[in-house]
Amino acid sequence: MATVTSPGDTVSRIEPKTGGHVRTVDRLSSAIMYLLLTALALISVYPFWWMIVASTRRTATILTIPPPAVPGGAILQNYNELVSQIPYWRNMINSVLVAGVHTALVLFFCSLGGYAFAKFAFPGRDKLFALMLATMMIPGVLGIIPSFMLMRWLGWLNPDWRNYLPLIIPGVANAFGIFWMRQYIMSAIPDDLMDAARIDGAHEFGIYWRIILPVITPALAALAIFTFMGKWNDFFWPLVILKERSMYTLPVALASLQSLYANELGVQLLGATIAIAPVMIVFLMSARRFMAGLTAGAIKGA
Repeated sequence: MATVTSPGDTVSRIEPKTGGHVRTVDRLSSAIMYLLLTALALISVYPFWWMIVASTRRTATILTIPPPAVPGGAILQNYNELVSQIPYWRNMINSVLVAGVHTALVLFFCSLGGYAFAKFAFPGRDKLFALMLATMMIPGVLGIIPSFMLMRWLGWLNPDWRNYLPLIIPGVANAFGIFWMRQYIMSAIPDDLMDAARIDGAHEFGIYWRIILPVITPALAALAIFTFMGKWNDFFWPLVILKERSMYTLPVALASLQSLYANELGVQLLGATIAIAPVMIVFLMSARRFMAGLTAGAIKGA
């Protein structure tokens, strides 16, 4: 007697085989993807590892084929030469001071400006915002001479603490920061939340300080990393402004090592390795909030 099977039975017998094949393909694709990502990560990390290795060696053992893969024993010699020729740790403090204060001011003024453009309707708001965005198309190098003349007119070029003001004050309310915060506040802060706070008697700055700032922390973290890294790595403007070696920031101080130790790469690379450590620490500590700030707009838009 022949067995009669329904189409559903045929499908039920075929589905496990098809499902197993699909799972095998998915696992293989995932394995290939992870191998590729691991290879790309190693390629990206290798230059940093080589810099760390080279900072512990002398030039004679750095420029070899193949290049060294493990640290050497010249780190103390390189360090002694580094701190004996330039006030390295003073320069480090200068960079931390300039980058830290500038970043704090940028977060305050840009978030305040973004809040105003996002939530207040005032005459000429859209035209003023468009004009501000247009300034982003002007190359920064065109403002070097006018900015220097302005700093001299203000008396900020004296060899004292005022010499740091040209590095800290310009750009604290920049177009990119205000645009960044405006876009985030528009998508993250509902008007009903602000209206409820006004009904409860909160004044406008109180709404900004107690309600807006806690909500926009991811965007602030992302802007802080961008700003801190940009100011930390700034070279040309501090080179124009700063005249005394004790007031140099790290990029300017490290550049002077090229003339002091033109043939000794280990000293230069040790200084560069120590210089990037604070930035990497700040980034690793803020990586989660940084990614949240970058992706929040896309998630809300979706």
